[in-house]
Amino acid sequence: MSENDMLQALLDLNQKDEPELSFDDIKHLLLDLFVAGTDTTSGTVEWAMAELMRNPDKMLKAKNELRNVMRHTKHIQESDITKLPYLQAVVKETFRIHPTVPFLVPHKANEDTEINGQVVPKNAQILVNVWAIGRDSSIWSNPDSFMPERFLEKEIDFRGQHFELIPFGGGRRICVGLPLAYRMVHLMLASLINDFDWKLEEGLNFEELDVTEKFGLSLQKAIPLKAIPIKL
Repeated sequence: MSENDMLQALLDLNQKDEPELSFDDIKHLLLDLFVAGTDTTSGTVEWAMAELMRNPDKMLKAKNELRNVMRHTKHIQESDITKLPYLQAVVKETFRIHPTVPFLVPHKANEDTEINGQVVPKNAQILVNVWAIGRDSSIWSNPDSFMPERFLEKEIDFRGQHFELIPFGGGRRICVGLPLAYRMVHLMLASLINDFDWKLEEGLNFEELDVTEKFGLSLQKAIPLKAIPIKL
């Protein structure tokens, strides 16, 4: 059985007698993967850390949960994620209040479609405002507050089945990077929480941490988080 990595598999497709992918196709695909998969994942972890640092009681809950689960092991494994309901709730709450791509990737209507009495004309570009959905007070109580506990009280997933939380979209056009993002965000965040304590630059308090948002293709902190790790 071949053990080639993804790049070699793409090159193999290119080197056939009748290439299925050109070099340009491969370069464009890799560019999409790097752009979509790096900025979004790191941005989500940054938002989660910022919100936890602003809420020391929630940071402590996450730390205690990790210590209980990892008391017999040094490094978190992918299989540990399901044992960490509070960490999962933190990630969901981060997706809700600071969605990675606030308007999702633009879609286009293939034909005239009527939704709730409104006609969406053929070829119209569709933007889904998941940022506004996550802040909708008719759906969420205290929508501007960071409250991971809300996801411990009711079963809401972000894999496209619950439309009040769709940071990756839904249906046939759901983000193909969802499985990788799920693993990477949880593992990175758990490692940062479990392995270190954190402090801000001298003179700053956690309560004063700026969480102003900067809108673009992805949702970034207007002022990047600058935190100093303290090895435990």
